[in-house]
Amino acid sequence: MDNPFEDEKIQKIKEIMTAEGSAAAAAKIQECLDEQNNIPLNIGITGESGSGKSTFVNAFRGVDNRDEGAAPTGCVETTMEPTPYPHPNFPNVTLWDLPGIGSPNFLADEYLQHVGFKRFDFFIIVSCDRFKENDVKLALEIQKMKKKFYFVRSKIDDNLRNEERSQREFNTEKTLQEIRENCIQGFVKKGVESPQLPAHKKYVLLLAIPNISLEVIRKKKEALQTKIKFYASASALAAAVPIPGLSCAADLIMLAAVIKGYQVSFGLNTESLQNLAYRTKVPLEDLRAVMTSPLSAKKQNIDLIVKVCFSVIDLAIMIAKERFRFVPFIGIPIASTLSSAFTYRALSSSLDMLAEDAQKVFEKALGLNTAV
Repeated sequence: MDNPFEDEKIQKIKEIMTAEGSAAAAAKIQECLDEQNNIPLNIGITGESGSGKSTFVNAFRGVDNRDEGAAPTGCVETTMEPTPYPHPNFPNVTLWDLPGIGSPNFLADEYLQHVGFKRFDFFIIVSCDRFKENDVKLALEIQKMKKKFYFVRSKIDDNLRNEERSQREFNTEKTLQEIRENCIQGFVKKGVESPQLPAHKKYVLLLAIPNISLEVIRKKKEALQTKIKFYASASALAAAVPIPGLSCAADLIMLAAVIKGYQVSFGLNTESLQNLAYRTKVPLEDLRAVMTSPLSAKKQNIDLIVKVCFSVIDLAIMIAKERFRFVPFIGIPIASTLSSAFTYRALSSSLDMLAEDAQKVFEKALGLNTAV
């Protein structure tokens, strides 16, 4: 997944390396990575009263409606003021449960001002049954104020059951596609445009989204793959510092942190797996049983990272890198190249393994038996 914005940052790092040296370039790489990992994302969850906004907030965060800290749900409007709920795995992502649109207290033309629309990066409009006039009015107001929105149909299982009872030849995928097209056409006819988030915000959103489909898992993998070149560049610059053992130590610390992030993004950390087991009624050990990667061990540590990385990367590369660093003139460039190659291959292999495990866990949780 090519990203011109990422290529621009890589070019900037190369320029800093040439003009200011490896230390300044390494600092710039770290700045880019920290910036990406800490981008704040404030999402306003809105829609008509009773549409399932609070349930959506809880599902997005991977918590049950009955858990401590969950957004309160009920058959009547339970949210009277905008209420923030940080994502448990991505603290830079906050979902705001907003009061229901269209209730006597909150009319559409005053609604966005009341909830403080400026604080939100974008909105998610939740609607059950079908899109309604209030949904369209809200979407147009959001568009007028130059904000973005996404539209989510809730309680879709009720719609599918009703359709199945009324049709002789019921097809789930066909029905879902018809519902999707109906929503799109309804908004298009009213002049509502398709939203596009900035690339860096879209990246944060994608990683925070729960694994609701195999397509989401695939897109997460693609997005994470684009970041590996930054880590490879950081590894190459660390190799340019002529201190024995520093480069290897830095590589292993970085690899452990990045791979832990992969686990969280794919929902393979212990807390996420426990929540998935609870929601789907599939025993936690059954979910773990389909995970084949050694990186899926219950506890992560440096020794495990070393074992896994050296199982897919020739140990000779690391040994050669350390030796070349102290060869005059040609040593540093060769060591940097070897270090970059090691990091890139180690992370790519780890990402492949964890993405495959995420697919297997998803299929097990839903009782599927498919392949990517």
